[in-house]
Amino acid sequence: MIIKIGLIGDYSPQVTAHIAIPKAITLAASKTNCEAETKWLATDDILENIEQLSDFDALWCVPASPYKNMDGALSAIRFAREKNVPFLGTCGGFQHALIDYVRNILGFEKADHAESNPETAMPIMTQLSCSLFEATGVIKLKENSRIRSIYGKAEIAEQYHCNFGFNPDYLFLFETGDMKITGADANGEPRVVELTTHPFFIATLFQPERSALEGKTHPLVSAYTQAAKSFQNQTRQSQTKDRKIAAEV
Repeated sequence: MIIKIGLIGDYSPQVTAHIAIPKAITLAASKTNCEAETKWLATDDILENIEQLSDFDALWCVPASPYKNMDGALSAIRFAREKNVPFLGTCGGFQHALIDYVRNILGFEKADHAESNPETAMPIMTQLSCSLFEATGVIKLKENSRIRSIYGKAEIAEQYHCNFGFNPDYLFLFETGDMKITGADANGEPRVVELTTHPFFIATLFQPERSALEGKTHPLVSAYTQAAKSFQNQTRQSQTKDRKIAAEV
C-alpha cells in the first residue's frame, strides 16, 4: 500500500523542518507496513485547484510561516477538517489550524496572526513572551486525550523552532467546543490541540518531525501515517460500494 500525503507549505531547502518531514513520514510509514509519497502544495497554488486535495490520504500543514498565501493554507486546513482527512499541523500549521477554527467554526472573522498582520484587532497568534527558537520544552498531556494515548505517558519533552504562539488572552474560546487544548506547558499555554469530532486532527506548536534527523521514528507521525492508511482503506471501500450500487441500478 502507498499512502499519499500532501504537505501544505512553501518548500525551502533552508528550512530544517522541510527536510525533516519527508524523512519522518518515510520512517513512520515503514513502521506501519506501508510506503508513503509526499507532495508539496505551495500555498499560492492551492486556491486555484482546491480539488487536488482530494487526491491525498492525509494533509500536513508545515512550519515556516508566514506563508506566501495564508488563505491557501487556511483553505487546505478547512478541507481536511470538513472532509475528515487525517491532518497534522506543526509549528506554523498549529498556528493556522487555530486561526481556521476561530474564524470558521467560532465565527470570529477578524481572528488573525500578529506576524503577518500586526494591526489585527484580534491577534490570537502573538509573539511568545519567551522565545522557543531552537528550544526543548516539557509538555503535559491531558488525560483521555488522543495525544496522550499516542505517547502512552502524561508528560513529554519536544523540540521547538518558533517565536509565535497562541495568545493566552483568548484561552476562554476553548472552554467549550470540539477543539480541545490537550497539551500545555508549565504555564498552561497551549502546545497541542485536537479536534475531538474528527478521526485524526492534531496540531502541535512543537516539531515532532525533527526526530527523523536523528533516525528516530516519532510516535505522533506513526499514528498519523496509520490514520492515512485507514483513510485510504475506507475511501476504497466506499468507492467499491458506490460502483456496486451504480452497477445494480
